[in-house]
Amino acid sequence: TGQMPSHKPRYLMGVGKPEDIVEAVRRGIDMFDCVMPTRNARNGHLFIGTGVVKIRNAKHKEDTSALDPECDCYTCKNYSRSYLHHLDRCNEILGARLNTIHNLHHYQKLMQGLREAIATGTLEQFVSEFYAKRGLPVPALEAVTEILDNTEIPANTN
Repeated sequence: TGQMPSHKPRYLMGVGKPEDIVEAVRRGIDMFDCVMPTRNARNGHLFIGTGVVKIRNAKHKEDTSALDPECDCYTCKNYSRSYLHHLDRCNEILGARLNTIHNLHHYQKLMQGLREAIATGTLEQFVSEFYAKRGLPVPALEAVTEILDNTEIPANTN
C-alpha cells in the first residue's frame, strides 16, 4: 500500500472470509465486495463470532438454541438451529433466505465494529478480541505488510 496515494480509497475484490477482511483493514484496505456471505448461506455455512456453523451437520437436528446467542438479527431472534437445519435439509428456500439474512447481518456488524475501532484508535484491540473469540492467534502484521510493500504495483493515479 506504500505505492498507492493515501488520499484515494483502496479496493480489494473477491476477499470474503471475515479473517481476510480484518487483515485487509489492518493493512489499509477501505472497500470490499464478495459473494461469500450469500453463497455460504445457501450452502448452510453460517458465520458467527466464534467461527462458522455448518447447519447441515446432524448435531444441529435437535438443537433448539439460537444460531448465535450474541447476534440480534431476525434469524437469530426468531429461529433455532434445529429449525434452520430442518429447512436446509428439506432444501426449503426459506432456509437460504434466513441464512442469508444472518450472514449479511454478521458482515455488517463486523464492518461496523472495524469502522468504530478505526475511529476510536482501538483497531488492534478489536483485532485481538476478534481472533480470541475464534481461538486463533493474531497474525503478525509486519510480515505481510513487508511482502505487500515490496510488490511491484503499477502506479496509475488517475
